[in-house]
Amino acid sequence: MINNVVLVGRLTRDAELRYTPSNVAVATFTLAVNRPFKNENGEREADFINCVIWRQAAENLANWAKKGALIGITGNIQTRHYDNQQGQRVHVTEVVVSSFQLLESRNSQQNQQGNYQNQGNNFQNRNNQGYQSPFGNQQQTPDFSRSNQQSFFQGQTTNPMDISDDDLPF
Repeated sequence: MINNVVLVGRLTRDAELRYTPSNVAVATFTLAVNRPFKNENGEREADFINCVIWRQAAENLANWAKKGALIGITGNIQTRHYDNQQGQRVHVTEVVVSSFQLLESRNSQQNQQGNYQNQGNNFQNRNNQGYQSPFGNQQQTPDFSRSNQQSFFQGQTTNPMDISDDDLPF
């Protein structure tokens, strides 16, 4: 049987970090994940998925990923139930996160969140495997302008529209 989840979305609020009586860190959060289509009004809808993460990864998530941060998670779906204070049975479905990764640089997160401070990008999952943000500790946004194409193509002309109409397949 396979129970594997990979999601990319934004935190709807800061993760809520708590500790069990045996001092194990656990954080809960909700991830807003856009649906791949637009509704009849042309607007994109999102699903709000409850997630839980344990141990060192929970502490890292709570410290470095704040409300609005774009993150990727891997884990599995888990269901459970409990009786609330009114004696009613409550069923819960959530993603148990085994690892996460920040998907934005500090600058883009700061631009979206104002004073959001992200100061580290190495995370550990429960199997003690390391994960690192693809943005590392960079301080600047990369330059994707065409001004650096000359050095990339080493003097070749880079006119993308230098194609005759006869060469087009349509």
